Amino acid sequence: MTSKKVIPARESGIPMDPDKRLDIRQILDGLEDYHSPRRPWHWREERDQARQVGDFTYYETSKPLKNSIPLPGSRGFGYIDPQPDCVITTEIASGRFEDDVRRMRMAAWHGADHIMVIRTAGQSHIDSLMEGTTQGIGGIPVTRKQCRATRRALDLIEDEVGRPINFHSYVSGVAGPDIAVMFVEEGVSGVHQDPQYNVLYRNINMLRSFVDACESKAVIAYGGQLQIDGAHNANATAMEAWKVMPELMVQHAINTMFSLKCGIKAENIALSSVPPTAPPAPCMRLDLPYAVALRDFFRDYKIRAQQNTKYMESETREATVTHTLNMVISRLTSADVQSTITPDEGRNVPWHYFNINAVNTARQSLSGLDGIRQMVEIKRDGPLGDRVRELKERAILFMEEIVDSGGYFNAVEEGFFVDSAEYPDRKGDGIARDPEGGIGNDSLFLRAPDYFAPVSVHFGNNNIPEQFECASEAIGGDTFQDPSKIQFIDELDDYDNVQTRIAERQKYYDNPQLIRPEVEFMADGVLVLTMMLPCDKRHAEVAALAIGEKMALSDCEVIHSQVMHPSEGTYIEMKGKVGFDIDLSTLELPEVIETLSEAEIREDIREKPLTVVAATVGEDEHSVGLKEILDIKHGGIEGYGIKYHYLGTSCPIDKLVDAALETKADAILISTIISHNNVHYENMRKLANASIEKGVRDRLILVAGGTQVVNETAVESGMDAGFGRGSHGIDVASFLVKRRREMSGE
Repeated sequence: MTSKKVIPARESGIPMDPDKRLDIRQILDGLEDYHSPRRPWHWREERDQARQVGDFTYYETSKPLKNSIPLPGSRGFGYIDPQPDCVITTEIASGRFEDDVRRMRMAAWHGADHIMVIRTAGQSHIDSLMEGTTQGIGGIPVTRKQCRATRRALDLIEDEVGRPINFHSYVSGVAGPDIAVMFVEEGVSGVHQDPQYNVLYRNINMLRSFVDACESKAVIAYGGQLQIDGAHNANATAMEAWKVMPELMVQHAINTMFSLKCGIKAENIALSSVPPTAPPAPCMRLDLPYAVALRDFFRDYKIRAQQNTKYMESETREATVTHTLNMVISRLTSADVQSTITPDEGRNVPWHYFNINAVNTARQSLSGLDGIRQMVEIKRDGPLGDRVRELKERAILFMEEIVDSGGYFNAVEEGFFVDSAEYPDRKGDGIARDPEGGIGNDSLFLRAPDYFAPVSVHFGNNNIPEQFECASEAIGGDTFQDPSKIQFIDELDDYDNVQTRIAERQKYYDNPQLIRPEVEFMADGVLVLTMMLPCDKRHAEVAALAIGEKMALSDCEVIHSQVMHPSEGTYIEMKGKVGFDIDLSTLELPEVIETLSEAEIREDIREKPLTVVAATVGEDEHSVGLKEILDIKHGGIEGYGIKYHYLGTSCPIDKLVDAALETKADAILISTIISHNNVHYENMRKLANASIEKGVRDRLILVAGGTQVVNETAVESGMDAGFGRGSHGIDVASFLVKRRREMSGE
């Protein structure tokens, strides 16, 4: 075989510009020669040390990112972006890797460093060879190309954000060993591998599943990958999930010990832990003891905490609450990896912003809970300690019965697992499998006495000829040692492949200025509408579709409906598609207002003092926002030398104008937070009209502010300017100075 050129990671010459979309065509160019080095699992750096971020000291954070997007609420804290200490997962499942990598980039900027791909490489629904097979619903091909392109993109993304990114997928099905090899070759650093999952949920022959797992785990150990088990599927399958907690611990125990015996280090073994309940059940009382019991039993292993999705419906708010409560448990029991599968899982719609919303929920919750274990202690005496002990006793008795029954295979045959009753009770609805049956039951063969595999990583006996120091020497090194020997297959499907999909959207790739709304795939045209309809649910759902049709949307579908009252109203979320493009180059963008420097503002005010009167108008009692614009301690206009007279809240318009006349003010500042029925713009018009009626409009500067204020609409309503969400004192001070100059002809 002739060795081919290998392009090392980060030498591909692909630029990564934060102001430009990632171009998948550049990722695909020369992909057959690209090689990302073996990627062991990476934990966040600089953990377990106190860190000052902005005004606060954090105790459970990690090294900050080079590039990130802070949480929206960070505006009030100087746009700080503390990074939690545990790894944050985002699960991506669209099936089109060219769109997935863009979502991965978004997720990384919001703090995710564990990208778990569910549908594009290594999904468990593979029952034959890796290349060219289909997996998952929809027949998505599983290829090395998808895996390599994703890793290449992640290599660039992690350089952009300044933190290594873990890439993860599934090593299961009867092609597990093949997939494990490919994953090590292509830089995958995290895997799901659990032979019990194959047996119980895939009906793969028991012996075949465990034999495959031996080889897979040997490869995983070599790759330094984090292995996550699948025990949590028991409480996703059982009818009454909160009763299978003893079994969950038994499944964890079997897989962790089996993995150790296959050579995986304890620190690279993670338990996939899912709290068995969710609100409105009293979940904290039920789930916390289970999490504590897990930590007691499995102190040497990692915990990968995933939220419960069994009881999740289509409402994102409900999913987010469950997610947040689960993370309280994660913090109290020191989870090492925090999954964020909600709210995606509830609707089974893998949309860009659902991934980002879930990552942000984790980042916000974990940061907010920082240091809680220094103030809150797990109470071992009392109900929690009693329940922890009870769960551990039930689990030990369960394991003893498995041994007494003749072992794991016999226990599965007798239906021990995923029985809905709490052990030792039995309901008789467990999953039973025939040890002689299942997928791949006739595919096992004993090795010949002289069996020899010329590979560097192998499980079991290998008769290496005496002339070789290692088995792979017989072929001059295998693919782990010489990546140039890896056979790269480009595309196997003439119709469903990335090049075809790119060709279908060629104009969007060639012209990034041309866009459509999208939620999952480039230019898919999908948008989501929310509406409140004053009728019952059945009529509301049909009425929503009729509204979509009248709006010329296609493929309309109600994705969430929620009764507000049986007859008063129903809340609807509906998706639909638009059939047109927007050319960004033709849009007329609002003028970017240049802000004067602090020094120039202060000098102008010093030479020519400026006074304003200010109040919250209408029936509005909000004052915090206006005080931030006014007060010196909040960086308000007072700090630049502007004097103000504050008239309080719910101030009548006439009183404001009269006060301006009495104080000989130069400007009136009104704050208006309440916007029902556009009352904020109505109050602006009243102020403008009152100033005209009193003959002072030409010498007063009128400014309105509030979270719902838009400058253009404020000007149309008679104001000189409007300042919306995110405005600061310097913005208002600069405008007042510049507007006064204009009025005086300077």
